[in-house]
Amino acid sequence: MNARPASDAPPAARRRFDGVSQNRSLERGLEILRAFRPGTDLLGNGELAERTGLSAATVSRLTQTLVTSGFLAHDRHARAYRLAAPVLSLGHAMRAASPVLKAATPLMREASNKLRVNVGLASADRSEMVYLESIRYNRKPSLRTIVAGQRVPIELTSLGRAYLSTLDEAARGALLAEIMRGYRSASWKPIGADIEKAIAKIASAGYCLASWQPGVIAMSTPLAPPGGGTLALNLSLITDETPASIERQHGPALLALKHRIVHELEVQEGAR
Repeated sequence: MNARPASDAPPAARRRFDGVSQNRSLERGLEILRAFRPGTDLLGNGELAERTGLSAATVSRLTQTLVTSGFLAHDRHARAYRLAAPVLSLGHAMRAASPVLKAATPLMREASNKLRVNVGLASADRSEMVYLESIRYNRKPSLRTIVAGQRVPIELTSLGRAYLSTLDEAARGALLAEIMRGYRSASWKPIGADIEKAIAKIASAGYCLASWQPGVIAMSTPLAPPGGGTLALNLSLITDETPASIERQHGPALLALKHRIVHELEVQEGAR
């Protein structure tokens, strides 16, 4: 698949969002919010400074502003902060307004029920993929652990490798160089080799496979909405079968689902 630019907007519009940040204070405030992840209940100023790389004084000013604006709640006993309700409201507003999710979710649910597999759609955010939607086929609630908003690593997952395949060499190299800093050279070598194989697989078949969790096989394909940007669509299942067997069974179905979603988006785009 050919690499796509970061945005399909006109050149003048792209230039407006390129280059140096226009508002450093806003950017730093968003870094504070980014520091909160699932499993992180409370963070104090010291922990936020460590996670963001900002000075303690800057973090103190920003957390006070975020509390007064309602995006953080302060726990006086713990002397720490947690995300407040407006953050959840923003996520809900994003999902409700997304034309991609409006088009994709019903088709993903249909495919999940028909094929008896999990179906996910994700977008890249720095070194991780963020699930925009996750349809879990497994009827046991305890096994339905992947939900919208959850993050998974780009380098280890089929979703992330599908996304990497859409980047040009310079952008992919810069992103992987950033990710590699968290690995020892010896442990990165097999991961890097698997990424190269996945990119070659997508070029030849349109999708790649990965099994980064025991007993789970996932396959993903890049999905380029008509409005711009690049997402990744995947199927996954808990199985004892070989990756080759899963590929034969579900590879064509994944590509068919992708084409149905793109077609539905094109229909919606034409109706506007």
